[in-house]
Amino acid sequence: MHDTLIDFGVRVNVWQPLLRACTFRIVWYLSGRLFELDPTLLTLFHYTTSCGSTQDCLASPEFLDHVTKVMLVIDAAVSNLDDLLSLEDFLLNLGRKHQAVGVHTQSFALVGESLLYMLQCSLGPAYTAPLRQAWLNMYSVVVAAMSRGWAENGEDKAD
Repeated sequence: MHDTLIDFGVRVNVWQPLLRACTFRIVWYLSGRLFELDPTLLTLFHYTTSCGSTQDCLASPEFLDHVTKVMLVIDAAVSNLDDLLSLEDFLLNLGRKHQAVGVHTQSFALVGESLLYMLQCSLGPAYTAPLRQAWLNMYSVVVAAMSRGWAENGEDKAD
């Protein structure tokens, strides 16, 4: 896995322009796909405003802020590919926070699937099998740390 992460590090230039140029597209691909995969996740995003439909939720400032935070976590992982362990405490805490608000660990995988879908749609032919594998490897490290933090707060009743 480490070799693939290093190879991916050479390709980081794909991520930064995508993040800056396609924020709106990222929200639609990532979030829209996430709610297609599991519509019940909408219930986690009721905040203080009405989020009765996918459209309402995607348009709420609170949800857009959440998506921005997700993308910042991914950006931090990409920026620290050579030392993902430097993010360990942050990711453990993030896992704890997700457990505390009722997010189940299987949702982490759905976010990963949504991320890969967003990359595929955004990059088109530039989204190759090795690039996909590198993203999977990197995201797996992030999810493993978050899951360890999640487990510190209790057992997933849905697992």
